[in-house]
Amino acid sequence: MDEVSLNTEPAGDDDADEFEIEGDCAMTDFISQTGIIQGENPLPPVVGMEFDSYEDVYYFYNCYAKQQGFGVRVSNTWYRKSKERYRGKLSCSSAGFKKKSEANRPRPETRTGCPAMIKFRLMDSNRWRVIEVELEHNHLISPASGKFYKSHKSVGVGTKRALQLDTAEEVQKIRLFRTVIIDSEVNGSIDVDEGESGNRVDYSNQLKLKEGDAEAVQNYFSRLQLMDPNFFYVVDLNEKGCLRNLFWADARTRVAYSYFCDIVAIDTTCLENKFEVPLVSFIGVNHHGQSVLLGCGLLASETVESYTWLFRAWLTCILGRPPQAIITSQCRTLQTAISDVFPRASHCLCLSHIMQKIPENLGGLFEYEAIKESFSRAVYYSLRVEEFEAAWEDMVQHHGIRDHKWLQALFDDRKRWVPVYLKDIFLAGMSPVQPGEVVSSYFKEFLHKDTPLKEFLDKYDQALQTHHRLEALADLDSRNSSYMLKSRCYFELQLSKVYTNDILRKFESEVEGMYSCFSTSQLNPDGPVITYIVKEQTEVDGNRREVRDHEVLYNPSEMEVLCICGMFNLRGYLCRHALSVLNQNGVEEIPAQYVLSRWRKDIKRNYIFDHSCSGIDINNPVHRYDHLYKCIVQVVEEGRKSQDRYKVAFGALDEILNKLCLTEDPAL
Repeated sequence: MDEVSLNTEPAGDDDADEFEIEGDCAMTDFISQTGIIQGENPLPPVVGMEFDSYEDVYYFYNCYAKQQGFGVRVSNTWYRKSKERYRGKLSCSSAGFKKKSEANRPRPETRTGCPAMIKFRLMDSNRWRVIEVELEHNHLISPASGKFYKSHKSVGVGTKRALQLDTAEEVQKIRLFRTVIIDSEVNGSIDVDEGESGNRVDYSNQLKLKEGDAEAVQNYFSRLQLMDPNFFYVVDLNEKGCLRNLFWADARTRVAYSYFCDIVAIDTTCLENKFEVPLVSFIGVNHHGQSVLLGCGLLASETVESYTWLFRAWLTCILGRPPQAIITSQCRTLQTAISDVFPRASHCLCLSHIMQKIPENLGGLFEYEAIKESFSRAVYYSLRVEEFEAAWEDMVQHHGIRDHKWLQALFDDRKRWVPVYLKDIFLAGMSPVQPGEVVSSYFKEFLHKDTPLKEFLDKYDQALQTHHRLEALADLDSRNSSYMLKSRCYFELQLSKVYTNDILRKFESEVEGMYSCFSTSQLNPDGPVITYIVKEQTEVDGNRREVRDHEVLYNPSEMEVLCICGMFNLRGYLCRHALSVLNQNGVEEIPAQYVLSRWRKDIKRNYIFDHSCSGIDINNPVHRYDHLYKCIVQVVEEGRKSQDRYKVAFGALDEILNKLCLTEDPAL
């Protein structure tokens, strides 16, 4: 597309027919005399943002100002002779200086000549575009200061967007403004002659979009917004107004996080492997052990700044409630961004990803197969930290690979990926702990290296529907079918009544494994915590069996049991060794603290965004409309599930409409 200049001063044949007004008078009709702004907008203004009206620009900048801790004033508004506004400038309330007064007791100067401001103008599309931004102030600002500014009074009905309401519990929804998305500056052509430096595009600072991609994104998001009032997206534009980074999540995705927020994997495979679609996806695990999507993003580059922007956008989407643990690939850039945005989360590295990198990084070494076997044995079969470190030392010493850089980096990060170090972190089975286990990509069947962005957007809904269908079928199977138990063990019978079938099948292997455990002996039977040694005959290296000792701690008074293998945290259910100790002590049911609600089939999970009515201003027609619309969506979601529900919902709505028609309202 043709290059668009976003930073020009007013120009054109009709300049002579235009005039300028200074001061705050232009917005007085849109400021209410009561109430204080109760919302916040997490995004700063950037060049290229577009809005439906002049008032929307003011609203947006005012929300940003309140969050940052400064007031807003209208510095300039440009009008044509027809009295149509076509350009404006909003400034910090400390901009400029007051005129000198000849009064006996002039008021003290409160302004500082602050340069912070935004300029915007009316485009041919009849939308208002931000054309210049200055974020820096020459005075201290703080949202915690509690200082009152005149501009922070609530915006009246004249504006099209009601300010977000903060409840004491959480932000209900963050409303974002649509922004301009510009295609590649070279008319959609990606292959640019490097010799023509004037036409080269820095794709590290913007998404590599082909012709029509930007329009496809805009159309797709516009359609989702119409279908889903809780669809959330954020765009990051560079200084030229071109799309640099993007994040989005639908209502179902946001609700799913409320159920499965304990552990999240961030899949950056597409970005790292230079896919046509630089996708980053946030993945959780549901009550069946299936992957569930928790958000998506497109990034222009693998930089700390890009990752930090994406993680903050996702954190805003999930209402500021980070997961307990995060799994990523091994990447220093990712590690830096995660420690900045999620400082309290346990950051783990994907073991499956590391094991897949072995041929690439070690394949050229002498005795590669022996090294690979030693590596795998040290990782998967070490029960104690000292066992792993001794096995690792033996491997690098025996094969003379102590100075191998990749192995050195892995050893430095060992506490983030080796299972023996992760036993205190709840991972719900998202990190493999046995040889051969592989974590598959959520979009594996729908996204390949050369898949164009437009095609991916077409397949995106198909991918979601496929996963939703699998979850629905698993729900149906768990609730309606009678599960055939493989044993008469009390533990299996207990969990068969509450757990989903998929999780129960995994737990079954531990029940069966109890028969391979023998000679359970006590070490210190007199203390409050009894130590047991459970011997188990296990298969090693595929064809060899050996007996291993597992230390299990048991507290009878608190009904607590802890095995050295750490399976409860790694998998989400008790291991065969802990079950053997409970069985030996005559415990017929698994203690309640080891029956997790995240695996239960008797919990009704409605993927409908919950809206509280607290904080709604019923005197504001915009608030009334917004809240009623969100409530009716829940009725529609429930009513569509069956013919009986449809009839109930339709009848109730018809009754409501009849009552409303009979209600006399003098205001109408």
